[in-house]
Amino acid sequence: MYFASDNSGPVHPQVMAALNAANEGYQMAYGADTLMNEVRDRIRGIFEAPGAAVYLVATGTAANSLALATLANPWDTIFCSPVAHIHEDECNAPEFYTGAKLTLVPGADKMTPEALRVAIQAEETRGVHGPQRGPVSITQVTERGSVYSLAELQALCGVAKEYGLPVHLDGARFTNALVALNCSPAEMTWKAGVDAVSFGGTKNGLMGVEAVVFFDESKAWEFELRRKRGAHLFSKHRYLSAQMAAYLQDDLWLKLARQANDNCARLTEGLRAKGASFLHEPQANMIFAQFSRARHKQLHEAGAVYHLWGAELNGVDDAEILACRLVCDWSISAEEIDRFLALL
Repeated sequence: MYFASDNSGPVHPQVMAALNAANEGYQMAYGADTLMNEVRDRIRGIFEAPGAAVYLVATGTAANSLALATLANPWDTIFCSPVAHIHEDECNAPEFYTGAKLTLVPGADKMTPEALRVAIQAEETRGVHGPQRGPVSITQVTERGSVYSLAELQALCGVAKEYGLPVHLDGARFTNALVALNCSPAEMTWKAGVDAVSFGGTKNGLMGVEAVVFFDESKAWEFELRRKRGAHLFSKHRYLSAQMAAYLQDDLWLKLARQANDNCARLTEGLRAKGASFLHEPQANMIFAQFSRARHKQLHEAGAVYHLWGAELNGVDDAEILACRLVCDWSISAEEIDRFLALL
């Protein structure tokens, strides 16, 4: 009954097998391995972007920070949601790598075009003394488990383009959003107006690899330099390539995300039947639910692993109703979900 994070789940056996196969013999280093050629071609194919620049790094923080550093000047500000991962959970790595600051677009989980326009217009009002307008960063799936529709993505990108600003998509859970929308990678990225995407794998069955995709190939060389300078260019790169190649083989990436989302739907349906309330409507593989302190205690004592949410931050440790975050990965079984619900 492990619902703490999709980061905590196992590596898929096909990925482990691919790593073992890649361990035979010798390959050129620093991304010159033959597997990387396959990965590059496959990612260009699934994104319908034959000219895209494709790179691999080991962590989501590196993917986001280096991509944003390539899109932003040090004197810029980056626009994002108040609960964006780049703001709340990356220890100022985006600011460190970009030299820029973050501007939080007023609102909640999702940015709205109206709020984004107001935030953009508020910058570049002090000439040389203030920050200049920089990239817009959108998190898909959001940190509260919501999914931007294609229309919402297009509207946000449209506002950014009005001001000539590039758009970055933080896709740590990219594939969970993709299968929830039942759309193509192209529709969720460059066709909507996205310039660069962090295409995540670690949360969806990989050991540790994320792709960075630039649809503007002119950014390629700068990213290569920033990746090397930032100490994120792997020497034995073939082990990153092997993971991503296995991920994309026979649509494994889509199958794993569907499993995770289906697991979440099963858990959501069961929670509703038990009378739990939700802080946000579950749309992918994350749930923010609330029920009694006594039930939380019972679940934890029975071995359930998940995080309480918000109570300790709001100083209500004695509250009788506590919120929690439940994250489903591809590997959680129906039996574990049903056991959790039976205990609840």
